[in-house]
Amino acid sequence: MSVITLYGVVAVTFMMVMYALEGRGRGFILAFAAGCLLSSLYGFLSGAWPFGVVEFIWAGVAVRRYLATGGNSDVDTNFS
Repeated sequence: MSVITLYGVVAVTFMMVMYALEGRGRGFILAFAAGCLLSSLYGFLSGAWPFGVVEFIWAGVAVRRYLATGGNSDVDTNFS
């Protein structure tokens, strides 16, 4: 497994875990955005630039959602 592939596995895994945890707090939305940027970098490094572009856009969407939540620290604990 190449270093770039290993980096991609870690970046995408981090991104997905942060996405799964978004309901627990606002900070996870920002962490998801960071994961999207890491995944975007992987896309560009691996030569899959369309993936890199899409992940970069998702990072922007996540930052916008983070900003839209403001200081609202309500946590969704309804997991059903």
